[in-house]
Amino acid sequence: MTASRVSAEGGMETSYGFRQVGDGEKQDLVNDVFHKVAKRYDIMNDVMSGGLHRVWKDAMIAALNPRKDPSYKVLDVAGGTGDIAFRIIEASDRLAHATVLDINGSMLGVGAERAEKKGLTENLTFVEANAESLPFDANSFDAYTIAFGIRNVPRIDVALAEAYRVLKRGGRLLVLEFSEVDLPLLDKVYDAWSFNAIPRLGKMITGDAEPYQYLVESIRKFPNQENFATMIRKAGFSNVKFTNYSGGIAALHSGWKL
Repeated sequence: MTASRVSAEGGMETSYGFRQVGDGEKQDLVNDVFHKVAKRYDIMNDVMSGGLHRVWKDAMIAALNPRKDPSYKVLDVAGGTGDIAFRIIEASDRLAHATVLDINGSMLGVGAERAEKKGLTENLTFVEANAESLPFDANSFDAYTIAFGIRNVPRIDVALAEAYRVLKRGGRLLVLEFSEVDLPLLDKVYDAWSFNAIPRLGKMITGDAEPYQYLVESIRKFPNQENFATMIRKAGFSNVKFTNYSGGIAALHSGWKL
């Protein structure tokens, strides 16, 4: 489980992949990773998941089932390139509104360019901000979504508390994240692919293996399905459950603010 701890110098530490870093250092390190991969983010996800991330994201939107209603408002966190937000708007027949929030300006720049090309700018707002301190009033959104981003947040418990705060009563949290493989043999194959193939492919595609090495390690440091579900409950959410995809390579967590 990802957790902060006290360093020998007395400050708080958290994990950055397999390394322990100061609590205040992780965000800058993560930002650097995503500045490097922003232009190739979709390719990165294809490399990380073998292309399955597209299927998992479609399943996430089907589970959300966004209302076809101009008053329906979704906050998509760590969604800079717009991948989830675009799907939500299309599923609502271009009636809903999505606020795309990301701490990384490079990712948001890619998302804004893509939104303009798709003709979706009227349905979207792009906001550069931190998931641990959302610049919105309480009870503002009908849904909060985050896909493959929560594990990069230094203080996950704080981000979940913020998600609970900004959701309306009856609002829903959906978190799609790489998780713990629960099928015999598949876990060994997945480990071999992750630690050997992904960084090498990342270097071939982008010329830099380090971001991919971090991303692989960050998956292993993230809480497993049951432990993350417990964190969501502790943040105040009800009816918390998860669905494994592809043998647990990814999992979709759901909770409600009741």
